[in-house]
Amino acid sequence: MRNTAEALEQLFLPAECLLCHALLSDRDTDRIVCPVCRHRWRPVRPPWCERCGQPEPHFGPCRLCAEWPAALTVVRSAVWLSDGAREAVHALKYGALPRIADDLAAAIAGVSLPTDAASVLVPIPLAPKRLRQRGYNQSEALARALSRLWKIPVVDVLIRSRETATQTALTPETRLANVAGAFTPGPETPGRRPGVSRDATYILVDDVFTTGATLAEAARALEQAGARTIYGVTFGRAVIPDFT
Repeated sequence: MRNTAEALEQLFLPAECLLCHALLSDRDTDRIVCPVCRHRWRPVRPPWCERCGQPEPHFGPCRLCAEWPAALTVVRSAVWLSDGAREAVHALKYGALPRIADDLAAAIAGVSLPTDAASVLVPIPLAPKRLRQRGYNQSEALARALSRLWKIPVVDVLIRSRETATQTALTPETRLANVAGAFTPGPETPGRRPGVSRDATYILVDDVFTTGATLAEAARALEQAGARTIYGVTFGRAVIPDFT
């Protein structure tokens, strides 16, 4: 069920695509992005590293995910961060348009993951200050929308234990240091929440994958709390230099 802010937003905003401004059909009036613009998003496809999804060719082991915690076994992204996908993410994070998460989650839903009935979705948490400024957590908005499509629950088992600088302007090397120790398990850690066992598959949800530093650090906290199998999904994947 949509909250009041989203309902008012839908009532007063013109029924046009956020990206190309074409009028939306009656069938798509609950959307933010039109079918044509969604079709232009370029899916991330193999060949890739089977673990982190980094595009091949690889010469030897993939260096991007070599230092990830062992429990983080699969990470996939839906589309490349181009062709309007970047603008869609910007609208979600900075444009006060949490409703666009439905469009982004529909793209993520096409990602193939070896999930089962015990799977749960874990949004990457925001620090309290940034959450107050933004008014919502974009990763949680994505996870909630994805939950409706995949029919698996969202659990808040992580806490952002400290503020970190935005990752956008950081180099791959400094990203790891920036998020080191940024997450801690919350009170509902794996094995303590009713109906969620340590054997559940924990699927981390975030908006963009660049180097995987944030997902890896969040997975490290989950692993330390007892999670044994962790996946990650994001809507966008940034094009970065080959780490191999």
